[in-house]
Amino acid sequence: MGSDRRHKVKELSKAAGVSIRTLHHYDAIGLLVPSGRTEAGYRLYTDDDLLRLQQILIGRELGLALEEIRKMLDDPDFDYGRALTRQRAELVGRLDRTRRMLHAVDAALATLQQEDERMDLKQIFDGFDPEPYEPEVKERWGDTDAYEESARRTRGYSTEDWKRYKAENEEILRDAAEAMKAGGRPSDDAVMDIAERHRLSIDRWFYPCTRQTHAGLADMYEADERFAVHIDGRAEDLTAFLSAAIRANARR
Repeated sequence: MGSDRRHKVKELSKAAGVSIRTLHHYDAIGLLVPSGRTEAGYRLYTDDDLLRLQQILIGRELGLALEEIRKMLDDPDFDYGRALTRQRAELVGRLDRTRRMLHAVDAALATLQQEDERMDLKQIFDGFDPEPYEPEVKERWGDTDAYEESARRTRGYSTEDWKRYKAENEEILRDAAEAMKAGGRPSDDAVMDIAERHRLSIDRWFYPCTRQTHAGLADMYEADERFAVHIDGRAEDLTAFLSAAIRANARR
């Protein structure tokens, strides 16, 4: 499919905007195994490997879990041309929704700078159509006690309540990012303690969150791009790191 060129891991990391740590992780789980190595053992990627990485990144952007992407790419009937055509159509379809949501985000940012006790909901959701998400929310949680409890609690939250929750959540994610950058492992006690704080925050603000429930949320964080974008906004690869810590904490 591609030429005989070989790309070193640092070169690929810079070109694709993916950390070397992530590329090493993809290799370890068999998602993107380099086609060759130097005599010294350094990874070498071919143009075909680059195309596979592009499909991985597109799949993540579209909300697919890493295991789903691996199965898709390893399917003997997988066709890059058909996949790219389909993905392009789906991405183009998102453009209009993204523009409308940006208006809603701008309205929310403007509101946070005001001193009003409660947000103007009409302004906040102007240009944002939640309808595409409603069936998903109802299908996942609509009949659960957690869904009802979260709705009951959040109905009474003021702007100040939301600000306190946001500050608490930001502190947890910041601590997780710092632990990751310092070389901590998800199974380290200190890192699992951060995951436990994350669980207790959900338990306190939204609904009773057992460790098993928390582990299920970790799967969703990795599978749903909306969560991944939010978490990785604090540090690249933080979603995978925090999710692993959550699962380790559940086992603990």
